[in-house]
Amino acid sequence: MAKAVRFYETGGPEVLQWEAVEVGEPGPGEVRIRHEAVGLNFADTYFRTGLYPAPLPAGMGVEAAGVVEAVGPGVTSVREGDRVTYTGSPLGAYSTERVMPADHLIALPDAIGFDTAAAMTMRGLTTAYLLRRIWPLAAGDTVLLHAAAGGVGLIFSQWAKLLGIRVIGTVSSERKAQVARAHGCDEVVIYTEEDVAQRVRELTDGKGVPVVFDSIGATTFETSLNSLARRGLLVCFGTASGPIPPIDAMQLAIKGSVYVTRPALADYIADPAERAALAAELFSHVATGEIAIEINQRYALEDAVQAHRDLEAGRSIGSSVFAL
Repeated sequence: MAKAVRFYETGGPEVLQWEAVEVGEPGPGEVRIRHEAVGLNFADTYFRTGLYPAPLPAGMGVEAAGVVEAVGPGVTSVREGDRVTYTGSPLGAYSTERVMPADHLIALPDAIGFDTAAAMTMRGLTTAYLLRRIWPLAAGDTVLLHAAAGGVGLIFSQWAKLLGIRVIGTVSSERKAQVARAHGCDEVVIYTEEDVAQRVRELTDGKGVPVVFDSIGATTFETSLNSLARRGLLVCFGTASGPIPPIDAMQLAIKGSVYVTRPALADYIADPAERAALAAELFSHVATGEIAIEINQRYALEDAVQAHRDLEAGRSIGSSVFAL
């Protein structure tokens, strides 16, 4: 019998339960996948707390990699034995095996290990759309990236370096600053010690940056706006500190006719062709070693409660996975 992490009510990490589950056979358009590694993402906590509503009881997690064990009627995109990875709903990735829609799967090249895939499919595809779809960034541009030592941050800085984009990153400590620099972040601001917006102005000759990438949310929103150049764009792609406050349209004008967007990965990988293109670019950089995926935290699935505690306490650096 398979095992999975489930929750029956929203709340803190303690609501997560490790239990036996019946998996069954795949129906039309579905596959049964045996997981080899499962991704741990901050977004997982949003479902657990109820920030992202989910019908209860529910599984947990949206990212994993493994092997297709069985295919249901009508499935032609994958075959039994295929190596695959995925990110996105429905919930249930925190499990040893599961049945899920076949059209969510992405073929995994042999050159990329399961643990690497679980550590970077969501983060890597997020980086891909941020750098390649949101704004026409060009070599020589400077951007501000919050949480530069996080899972997305470490991939983002390396990829930006390949594109010739200068990254000013924010972190909470000197230890994290060293990690960010080692992964290509050009300038690092320790936000617990410096005024971020002021430092950004100093580093850009008073102009500010054309784009701010902000996964923190509530506590960084004002700083992000104040770091933008005239007609710049604030990309709010996460809410680690809570949702961003209501937007005062007049303030956007006052701060230089700036823009704010709140994108979601799901809308950038909904089209199979675009998802394949973004994944191909990501996998190519990882397979050649141009982008290194470092897994700094590993947990057993039954230790999901502790994993969530570490994640929310800011004790994680880079990517984390559950190894099966």
